[in-house]
Amino acid sequence: MKLAPWLALYRFSSPSSLVVLMLDKLSDFDFELPAEAIAQKPADPRESARLLYPQGDSFTDHLIADLPDLLRAGDLLVVNNTRVIPAQLTGRKGEGRIRFTLHKREASDSWQAFAKPAKKCTPGTMIAFEEGLSAEVTEKLEDGAVNLRFNRSGTALDAAIEAVGAMPLPPYIKRHDGPDDADKQDYQTVFAQHTGAVAAPTAGLHFTEGLKQRLIEKGVCFSEVTLHVGAGTFLPVKVEAIHAHQMHSEWGEVSAEVVTSIKQTKARGGRIICVGTTSLRILEAAYQAHGELLPFTGETDIFITPGYQFGVVDMLLTNFHLPRSTLLMLVSAFSGHKQILSAYHYAIEQGYRFFSYGDACLLSCMHKAASDNQQK
Repeated sequence: MKLAPWLALYRFSSPSSLVVLMLDKLSDFDFELPAEAIAQKPADPRESARLLYPQGDSFTDHLIADLPDLLRAGDLLVVNNTRVIPAQLTGRKGEGRIRFTLHKREASDSWQAFAKPAKKCTPGTMIAFEEGLSAEVTEKLEDGAVNLRFNRSGTALDAAIEAVGAMPLPPYIKRHDGPDDADKQDYQTVFAQHTGAVAAPTAGLHFTEGLKQRLIEKGVCFSEVTLHVGAGTFLPVKVEAIHAHQMHSEWGEVSAEVVTSIKQTKARGGRIICVGTTSLRILEAAYQAHGELLPFTGETDIFITPGYQFGVVDMLLTNFHLPRSTLLMLVSAFSGHKQILSAYHYAIEQGYRFFSYGDACLLSCMHKAASDNQQK
């Protein structure tokens, strides 16, 4: 039997069984994606985006608008309520321009940022932005990162960033003159409340107030967590041995109210469905911190790869992710490497749109699915 390229990492130990080999190499998470499959604008309206629903070896095609028909009364949707700041700043050093993407707030007047070109940013360098905003490079870090100390602090700095910054679109979304005014709305979810992210929790971009209301009328509940997504989400994995990769830490919170809602949902037989990998990661970080789901506030650098045992989440609504990315590793851990690559292959053939402004898929946790099948 000649295996398709998508199944090259698998072998048959018998005619009816498929044994997964160790998945610990970056090349295990590669696939070819046509450039035209990368969405440059979101679907309009948002809920008209396509939705792929893999179930075992079959795939069904839906729209995001069909979610009320796919979910059950008593299910709980967990969403990320972080709000994206316009974290892309263009500054000047003399006659030269340097573009900064704010990554992590270090103090009231200081941010860690990725600089391009970083070679121009040595400690002591002064950077001038618009509206009288300026910053000093106080430290040069790895991966093109620097620490910036601004001439404003607190809410005054927040207001200045809102005034002069642009939305930090991923590098694969191309704009001739950079992010436009429409992106300030398009790259923000309807759940956005707490300012701090420098990348959108993109699965949440598919929701509208109307869709939320239809889900509530169906009997689906909502809970909100916070994970301030960092620019590190765009950084490539540079090591072939994936477990040597170091995740950037991000701040998140799971409240006592959310923990109670999740436990009550599970007790009633409802499913915990995360909207996006960021919601999943903060829930699993809270679970890992205590060995059970308890309230959590703080930094996490959780890195989920195949072999991880999920403690909280039953289903995941998520976009289609980049080849060789930590998010592709996460969904492979969640639904199984073979099924994810098969689903992605199907999605490419069927013209689904990929990445942040693209379409979505509704995934089931393979361990939970196996447990459910055994109980039937």
